Amino acid sequence: QVQLVESGGGLVQAGGSLRLSCAASGRTINMYTMRWFRRAPGKERELVATINWSGSTTYYAESVKGRFTISRDNAKNTVYLQMNSLKPEDTAVYSCYADFGSWGQGTQVTVSS
Repeated sequence: QVQLVESGGGLVQAGGSLRLSCAASGRTINMYTMRWFRRAPGKERELVATINWSGSTTYYAESVKGRFTISRDNAKNTVYLQMNSLKPEDTAVYSCYADFGSWGQGTQVTVSS
């Protein structure tokens, strides 16, 4: 059974940082593109960042570019999202997605002003 488990969310003040992790089990992620999405209350799900299988290519939404960094450790079967200079508008449930079709359950990030 394939599982993606996010961790690292929480409550942080504006300007602070958090590091999210997405650990996969039941299947190796090392040949797949991985993605972080977020959904804020009352809004549609938004693609935040993408990383290809080797980590050589990344994509960021304009709203997070320069503040967030996606990375991966294929040996640990884990993807990360480093979030710096957080803003209240970054408040959302963050979920990871593997291009073999699996979602994590999500982790709440709340940024207070």
